[in-house]
Amino acid sequence: MRKFGLIGYPLGHSFSKKYFTEKFLKEGIKDCIYENYPLDSINGLQSLLSSEKPDGLNVTIPYKSSVIRFLDRIDSEAAAIGAVNVIKARREGDKVLLCGYNSDITGILDTLRPFSGIKPKSALVLGSGGSSRAVCHVLKNMGFTYSLVSRVAREGYLTYDDLTREIIHDSGIIINTTPLGMHPDIASKPPIDYNSLTRRHVMFDLVYNPEITAFLNEGRMKGCTILTGLTMLFSQAERSWQIWNNPEL
Repeated sequence: MRKFGLIGYPLGHSFSKKYFTEKFLKEGIKDCIYENYPLDSINGLQSLLSSEKPDGLNVTIPYKSSVIRFLDRIDSEAAAIGAVNVIKARREGDKVLLCGYNSDITGILDTLRPFSGIKPKSALVLGSGGSSRAVCHVLKNMGFTYSLVSRVAREGYLTYDDLTREIIHDSGIIINTTPLGMHPDIASKPPIDYNSLTRRHVMFDLVYNPEITAFLNEGRMKGCTILTGLTMLFSQAERSWQIWNNPEL
């Protein structure tokens, strides 16, 4: 039996187990299972690897960066952004090598590709974690300019207090990479001036549970185009499956 799973903390928001369990049933894949492995510390990974011996893992908040120190190899794109959300266990004789990848890049690209020609070709990226770095990587490759927004003042970032009406107006896409609005805290949302939104704005939320977050609902009420996290979820999950099953990776 091949074993896969998700590490992070907490995991109550995650649909990954449901997605892969349904995939295995629908596609008649009988030799695989997928489990949730909530770790209150990334230091618990070694014990998990010894006891469960998974063939592959997904990684979610808050361990996409801190997991890297446990890996033997890392894909160049994942290394460039400093975030891993897919681990593949490669067995070479008695030795197990852990290889890190980032499937968020695929999911983000698949979501944003239809809007590659948007004007202005600029974005506001809310958040500073591993998902934020993946978003910026994709935006850069698509030829977008972007500004990063953080709760606290730091070099290279705007704070939410810095977001004037003009800055919001001059942004074609606004992307939430924070966990604000995620179940069970569904009423929370990034503290931007939603009254500055217009019908030409595109709002993208990486949170997918609930599908329509408070952030996206504000955009919908202003007539914005809204992009839920589900396209990204499905795309990155399938990319994870490809990575786990491609002998060349």
